[in-house]
Amino acid sequence: MSNPALASNSLTSFWRTEPHRLDSYRSTEALPQECDLVVIGAGYAGVSVTHHILEQTDPSNRPSIVILEGREACSGATGRNGGHLKPDPYNRVATLAEEYGIDAATEVAEFEAKHVDAIRNIVEKEKIDCDLSVTEAVDVQTDDLHARSLKEKYDRMVASGCEPTKRTRYIGAEEAETFSGVKGAKACFTYAAGHLWPYKLVMHLLEKAVQQGVNLQTHTVVRSIIRSTESSSAHPWTIHTARGTIKARKLIVATNGYTSSILPQYKNRIVPVRGTCSRIVAPPNHPGPTLTRSYTIRHNSWNYDYLIPRKDGSIVVGGARPAFIDNPDSWYNVSDDSRVLESAVRYFDGYMQRHFVGWEQSHAYTDRVWTGIMGYSSDGLPHVGLVPGEESQWIIGGFTGHGMPQIFLAAEGLAKMVLKGMNFENTGLPRLFETTQERLDSTENTIAYAIFKPEAPAAKL
Repeated sequence: MSNPALASNSLTSFWRTEPHRLDSYRSTEALPQECDLVVIGAGYAGVSVTHHILEQTDPSNRPSIVILEGREACSGATGRNGGHLKPDPYNRVATLAEEYGIDAATEVAEFEAKHVDAIRNIVEKEKIDCDLSVTEAVDVQTDDLHARSLKEKYDRMVASGCEPTKRTRYIGAEEAETFSGVKGAKACFTYAAGHLWPYKLVMHLLEKAVQQGVNLQTHTVVRSIIRSTESSSAHPWTIHTARGTIKARKLIVATNGYTSSILPQYKNRIVPVRGTCSRIVAPPNHPGPTLTRSYTIRHNSWNYDYLIPRKDGSIVVGGARPAFIDNPDSWYNVSDDSRVLESAVRYFDGYMQRHFVGWEQSHAYTDRVWTGIMGYSSDGLPHVGLVPGEESQWIIGGFTGHGMPQIFLAAEGLAKMVLKGMNFENTGLPRLFETTQERLDSTENTIAYAIFKPEAPAAKL
């Protein structure tokens, strides 16, 4: 698949079973001829940066904004993920510390940790009904060797003074199974996190933006963007869509896994990767023990699942890597979310009974399985900022299945760049998130490495 293409008949995730009134909304029958700002993508990234732009401008002097979305609003990875709001205070950041230094890694850890309070604050302020639960994450290891490896990473980060790691509690083999409720737990880590209904969060912010005058155009596939060769042009960007063209002063690309179809320079730098999620239900007369935390279960160095308990008693579980990892053509550089592998469906059958103490007689069953397309960055880091070599064109994408604790505040920083011309280093964003020509030119590819070297970090949805 040379360029990632939107599937027209995508599977319905659990999060999209209650469509919002703006799901397939168009503010106007036809596209406006021109505007100040076009945002391509109506998912978590596109809607968040629109929200922050509106928050950072006076109502009497706001730019005219048009959001273009190829399918329904929030129909991409945000509407298909595992519902986690889960920072990483000790694992990936320890690898970043080895590659880029402790200061750069600590910036990422602290930035992610801030998202728990940031999302809680916006939910409380806006009274957003999105089932947000701020709780603890429990990362469980069931393999001795991997447990020791993670403990060594954790110890190094604590010794370095990384505050998010220092706030993370380690639980050893003697208590791990009792504390976590996971069978065969060898160790675990626990820290502040949350989980929510991501579609409802995004759609609330989108509705507010539309009420403030933002023009939303769903089912409007962007085919190409062209910059005017006239330096004096007031609207240098022409966006060609399936429904006509629109000219813009500024342009933000927030299409994540589909980025390279619009920005070809990001081909092989942001690659579409298909992940798998499920919803598991226990009959009311056979419930398992109540879960109050969110989980990652690391079976070994390359295979892990992640899950959240819901207020309705169901469990959302994602992962199933052993079901497809040996067949890269089924998940790597794949943008089709219209089908799910049968082997992945079978993987989730009996999941709670296999892994959780007290769930053996629960009769829990798989209610729904779906897929979603992530934007997997070749170096495992997001791309945020001014597109290298361009003016008035920005990108926010490549979150490698880890966008929930990165996107909202990254969008706040990007809004400062778009509105005020602020340099990246003055936004407060982690230095490693900046999109640069050096990163585009790099031949590093952690995705390919993950295919042939399973100990590398794996994609998640």
